[in-house]
Amino acid sequence: MNGSANLNVMIKAARKAGRALLKDFTEVEQLQVSAKGPGDFVTRADRQAEETIRTMLMDARPSYGFLGEETGEIEGEDPTRRWIVDPLDGTTNFLHGLPHWAVSIALEHKGQIVAGVVYDPVKDELFHAEKGNGAWVNESRLRVSARHRLIECIFATGLPFAGSTDLPQTLKDLAQLLPATAGVRRFGAASLDLAYLAAGRFDGFWERRLNYWDIAAGMVIAREAGAFVESITPDGNPVEDRSLLVANEAVFPAFAKVIRGAA
Repeated sequence: MNGSANLNVMIKAARKAGRALLKDFTEVEQLQVSAKGPGDFVTRADRQAEETIRTMLMDARPSYGFLGEETGEIEGEDPTRRWIVDPLDGTTNFLHGLPHWAVSIALEHKGQIVAGVVYDPVKDELFHAEKGNGAWVNESRLRVSARHRLIECIFATGLPFAGSTDLPQTLKDLAQLLPATAGVRRFGAASLDLAYLAAGRFDGFWERRLNYWDIAAGMVIAREAGAFVESITPDGNPVEDRSLLVANEAVFPAFAKVIRGAA
């Protein structure tokens, strides 16, 4: 599949950062047994990955803006275009030696995500999409699942951790959804949750309090694979509301009814 020049730059940046992170990940697994632990090491790896990505993207398109988890926002001469980057989505997994994390890069144009890349270096799976051109993993076309009954479906989400105020609402969600479905999974990387949904591995996804860089690339990949992507709040904006409700067309109404009804 031949993408645009912008997409090709994004893919090259994701692969380069991913290769470096993969080497660091091997070191993290060794650091698990040390007294100091791997926290500082992972922080450095995260920042270095974002620097690699930012340098490659800004060298290719110096007028574009940039929003990164580590760097923050850099305004560009072109106010209509901005890179959205999470250099290491699934940091806690990475920190614990769990092989489920990704590099996420998106391109925003006039407030809309027009291209996205989610790269899993451990499995060498590169999910990518451009608005209007479909979604892909490596060279294979992606399509959301065809399941249409909740009881057949597996859903993905994030779960609250220390300091989060979302536990009561999440428990309500789970109490309503679990009895009606084939199960819920929490893998710890929203970008990969959305990519997996695009690949038909999950049938739906929902989560609150999401950061833009966590979901920007995954949203366009999911949409281009045929998913419905909305805010949990009816008629809301996912970016402004920091919430997502995503599923294939057939199951979305029933799924939305359950999650929105639990709110």
